[in-house]
Amino acid sequence: MRIFPLIENPLENIVSYSPPKTGIYLGSPSIAVLPDEKIIVSHDFFGPNSPRNSFGMPDTSQIFVSSDGGKTWERVARIKGAFWSSLFYYDDALYLLGVSAKYGSIVIRRSLDNGKTWSEPLDEDSGLLFKGGDGSIPPNYHCAPVPIVEYKGRLWRAFEDNVLGSWPDGFYALVISADIDKDLLKSSSWAMTNKLAYDFDRDPPEFGRLKDIDSTKPGWLEGNIVVGKNGALYNFMRVNSVPIANKVAILEIFLDNMKLDYYRGKEFIDFPGGMSKFTIRYDPVSKRYLTLSNLVINKKNPWQRNLLVLASSNDLFSWQVHKVLMYKEENIDFINRLSKIGFQYVDWLINGDDIFFVVRTAYNGAHNFHDSNYITFHKLANFREYLYDTIFKDWSSLFKV
Repeated sequence: MRIFPLIENPLENIVSYSPPKTGIYLGSPSIAVLPDEKIIVSHDFFGPNSPRNSFGMPDTSQIFVSSDGGKTWERVARIKGAFWSSLFYYDDALYLLGVSAKYGSIVIRRSLDNGKTWSEPLDEDSGLLFKGGDGSIPPNYHCAPVPIVEYKGRLWRAFEDNVLGSWPDGFYALVISADIDKDLLKSSSWAMTNKLAYDFDRDPPEFGRLKDIDSTKPGWLEGNIVVGKNGALYNFMRVNSVPIANKVAILEIFLDNMKLDYYRGKEFIDFPGGMSKFTIRYDPVSKRYLTLSNLVINKKNPWQRNLLVLASSNDLFSWQVHKVLMYKEENIDFINRLSKIGFQYVDWLINGDDIFFVVRTAYNGAHNFHDSNYITFHKLANFREYLYDTIFKDWSSLFKV
């Protein structure tokens, strides 16, 4: 099948670039749009030569601003002690919520000048929300640039704690939330659910690690908080489901006791791109849930990230794939994983009739598909027109066994 992506040039708008030879890679893009239409993008650094804290953990992010709709970008801040963070604008301020370093503390910062300067999370009254360890002794907090959702007078965001110190089976899921009427920089404004371990006994029979390959162990990470049309609050978890792909686990936050547990309806569902980080948001105009994610169609490569699609759902549980946004062909054996192309870790938001999105892009000589050398910005104009189209109608059966 020949695939024609809507975006032919993956590098049409470059936010940030790092030459692969530096050993410094670019990760975790996040995006926000200010009331004056300025676009703010953040990202962090990883790789062997990336900036690190005194415990040897990557810990630095950058902030970029565009005043011309994403055509050109200016770096306005470099932040030490910020990693895997989400940007969001709330109550006349810009916030950055994530961790202080790889497996660090949960921290939040506030900017009152469009991202140029930021508060410092020095203590429990200035943004240090939940203290972590040094990256080897739990709590080892982890996350990705996932949505902050307002619901029932609180802001909600998913995190994990890598309690066992191993990927991905060691991650315990958790959710934090804050009263919208309280100071978001104060730890007393925030609460945390229980930490939920992955239950291997619930795995579908087709899950299962391959011998001597640690990266094929089952586990979850990088949850998305989503409000269901039934009023329930869910946490959709990326699942390492090798040797199959396109699965997520569904957790529910029970609001009466703030408990996080497996959803009592469907614990695992078919989801386009569940093997990689994704972002789910609700569009109140079309009344559909949307995602931009890495659908896997190459049976040889469950880690496929060279295909980025627009997909949607009416009910959160049954998903349709509508359009291919970005694609460059590679036929890769997943055991060797020699791919050098990735359009991944997409963060996006709705801006009127358009979707603005930022991509962790490995392309044009990247070290490999994972070790991204670009952060790129793109616009999907009039996106609702595509919600009537359906492609890859059999995508959910590609990895059935």
